[in-house]
Amino acid sequence: MYGRCSSGNCSSTGNDMTQEERVEKLRLRLREMRRYEEALLDQGVSFVAGVDEVGRGPLAGPVTAAAVILPADCRILGIDDSKKLSPMRRETLAKEIQAQAICWALGWCDNHRIDEINILQATREAMSAALRGLAVRPQHVLIDALTLPESDLPQTAIVRGDSLSVSIAAASILAKVARDARMREYHRLYPGYAFDRNKGYGTRAHFDGLDRRGPCPIHRKSFLQNYTERGNQWNTSR
Repeated sequence: MYGRCSSGNCSSTGNDMTQEERVEKLRLRLREMRRYEEALLDQGVSFVAGVDEVGRGPLAGPVTAAAVILPADCRILGIDDSKKLSPMRRETLAKEIQAQAICWALGWCDNHRIDEINILQATREAMSAALRGLAVRPQHVLIDALTLPESDLPQTAIVRGDSLSVSIAAASILAKVARDARMREYHRLYPGYAFDRNKGYGTRAHFDGLDRRGPCPIHRKSFLQNYTERGNQWNTSR
């Protein structure tokens, strides 16, 4: 038999964990991720917005940001950096976040705008648009890594914030789910690049599509420039 410990003092891990142990682990994780929000709450700040983005690195599609204000007593278990979650878990959590949040909003910058002003500024524009879309004005903003110089809102940039702040993590989930859905729509409009699977990132299937078809209307020309300067070499091994 496996899953046994002859010494009698080993702890349960992995698949040996009971449901109660899994829930308790998620509760501890939520408590850990609430420390930035609780510190602000102790200072009298009631409405804290978390902001994050997805889509800075792909060769195609928009950059998408989300802003979300969670209630102080938020008890949604499992919120974490969207990259650590399965697509199904992200979808489930996104619905819970949308249902329980005080408010939430999305911001977008398409590939044309990215080419016009660069990806960093486009990311900031998408984040600012998400904040403007909130039905409640936040008293403080927690942002993953970046700051928004043009915003008059008090803000804190947190490196790896999507793993450290529940509000930023919730925003990362909403942004990821929304952008993935948009890229699946683009896959139907522009088949041949596997956008439904790669979401615009530079996979072999994506480069094969570029070999056969060339860029489509949602490709970021500024991102493709490095490849075209190499003589239209789309080889993922380079």
